[in-house]
Amino acid sequence: MFSNKTTYYIAALSALLLASCGKKNEQAAQQAPPPVNVTVEEVKSTDAVYHDEYPASITALNQVELRPQVTGFITGVHFQDGARVKKGQLLYTIDAQLYSANYEQAVANLAVQEANVVKAQKDADRYHELDKNDAVAKQLVDNADAALEVAKRQAQAAKANIAAVSTNVRYTKVFAPFNGTIGISLVKVGAAVSAGQTVLNTVSSDGQLAVDFNVDQKEIFRFSNFLKNNKGTDSTFTLAFGRDIYPQPGKLQLLDRAVDPQTGTIKARLVFPNNENLLRAGMTGTVRVLNSASAESVIIPYKAVTEQLGEFFVYVEGDSSKVSQRKLALGQPIGQNIIVKEGLKPGEKIVVEGVQNLREGAVINTQPAAAPAGAPTTK
Repeated sequence: MFSNKTTYYIAALSALLLASCGKKNEQAAQQAPPPVNVTVEEVKSTDAVYHDEYPASITALNQVELRPQVTGFITGVHFQDGARVKKGQLLYTIDAQLYSANYEQAVANLAVQEANVVKAQKDADRYHELDKNDAVAKQLVDNADAALEVAKRQAQAAKANIAAVSTNVRYTKVFAPFNGTIGISLVKVGAAVSAGQTVLNTVSSDGQLAVDFNVDQKEIFRFSNFLKNNKGTDSTFTLAFGRDIYPQPGKLQLLDRAVDPQTGTIKARLVFPNNENLLRAGMTGTVRVLNSASAESVIIPYKAVTEQLGEFFVYVEGDSSKVSQRKLALGQPIGQNIIVKEGLKPGEKIVVEGVQNLREGAVINTQPAAAPAGAPTTK
């Protein structure tokens, strides 16, 4: 009897478990998410023509700080702040009274020394005539010759002093060292200035300006070819300020002598004409280098890309209408599209709309992407 009850209880428990499992399976089937409606697009490759972009700074090809070479007071400022100046144009004058007086004194001293030379020459000639007749001691003749030599040396020193003080007189006038634009004066009339210390102003060339930017050392070969084949300005190098493009192209002038070991980059310099004075030293912009490589590139809509912790993914349609995430290595953006360096092949299908509703392994209900309103730009 006990055995029969045990068998009964076991059978009842088994039936209860089977019923419970059946209900769970039925609930799981009812709770399975429906297919997600998305738009897919087939990955294609095309010849991509685009611009590589580099942050850049604009600097003058020639720039110098004006400093006085004599000490004194400013007596004249002979230009308008921010004006263009020509080489040799008078810019500043410094009080020259002291230096002019020193010059006049040096001229007078030279006259005295030259008179001493004449006197010493006559004395020496007189003693030599007497020496011919043995009418004077030999020592006196030697002394006369020595005095003449001393007088000549003193006259030479007086001439050198005139050159020095006359240089100081010239330095009381400050001239433009080259054609360019002068800045706002840092001193006014009456200001005291010190030789070699006080900064008066800055003059920079403006007919052409340099644009410096850094490129990765991997691109040295490419830019060396640019430099080798650079026969003039063309559309290879342009300069952008936001959405505005500078109207004239630039020319690659040089690559720096060495790579910076800390950054792994090398400085490149472009030269842009500046006839309309639109560029100013100190500006920042973006250098655009035309990349027209003939190799085909995979291009996808940027909206299909998702970012997770600094990495980029797309959802790729697989078997049974299920999607899986694929990691990408992205390249240059082109309008609303972006180049894919690694991760996709032409012919694969990716989700371009409805990405936010997907997860790994989700089942999708696909529909083709709508035709674009216009052809996307590739530059």
